[in-house]
Amino acid sequence: MKIDGHIHTPYCPHGTKDTFHEYINRAIQLGYEEITFTEHAPLPAGFKDPVPDSDSGMKMEYLEQYIKDLANLKIEFKGIITIKTGLEIDYIEGYEEETTQFLNAIGPHLDDSLLSVHFLLKEGTYDCLDFSKENFGRMIELYGSVDRIHQAYYAAVLKSIKADLGKYKPNRIGHITLADKFKKDFPPAGSFVQQINAILNEVAKRKMELDFNGAGFFKTGCGVSYPPPEIAKQALEMGIPLVYGSDAHQAKDLNQGRDRMIFE
Repeated sequence: MKIDGHIHTPYCPHGTKDTFHEYINRAIQLGYEEITFTEHAPLPAGFKDPVPDSDSGMKMEYLEQYIKDLANLKIEFKGIITIKTGLEIDYIEGYEEETTQFLNAIGPHLDDSLLSVHFLLKEGTYDCLDFSKENFGRMIELYGSVDRIHQAYYAAVLKSIKADLGKYKPNRIGHITLADKFKKDFPPAGSFVQQINAILNEVAKRKMELDFNGAGFFKTGCGVSYPPPEIAKQALEMGIPLVYGSDAHQAKDLNQGRDRMIFE
């Protein structure tokens, strides 16, 4: 089946206002048989979004309508394309209990979801890893080196995989090499093979999936998928399912990078 398991929506506060119908009709034109809308979930109560516009996740008051919209779209497009209701859940160190409570409440309404790391904790301060090149440069000063940011990111991803977030914890881990987003601007010295192997081993042991994300090809500081082909091949050899995700924040980005990716 041709599947896109990572699509954003008009509910994304840092995306576009492209309608659900624009995304769905584009997916149909491209020959997709199944898509999952995975909007950024509301951030946990008490967590202060570190990005300037506080727009990393949808507002809680929109969540009910988001679920209703997708329920109606499933009916409208039944027999044409399978539409799944999902969310991209942030793993935020220190907010595991709040995240579990949220998943317990919303989990019964979800068909498919992602668990991703965007926020890193350092000395009581959270930073959004992928927000901007300028912010990443500031983080280098805080962490002491580019490599230490990558190490902290991979450590957080591993924690997210091991975390007990209840029975509705997403079974797919999002863009496991997101730390590469600015690697051309700030090249790391290390390869992080040990950290990535630990992540893949844990994913395989828990029979989880990986988001094979095409968005990195179109980030000027990256130029490759998340994860890159060599790690994707390693995952496949370990029996880890890869689920293509366009990570589209506008309808025209559906299918981005897919022709450059290896799935077998």
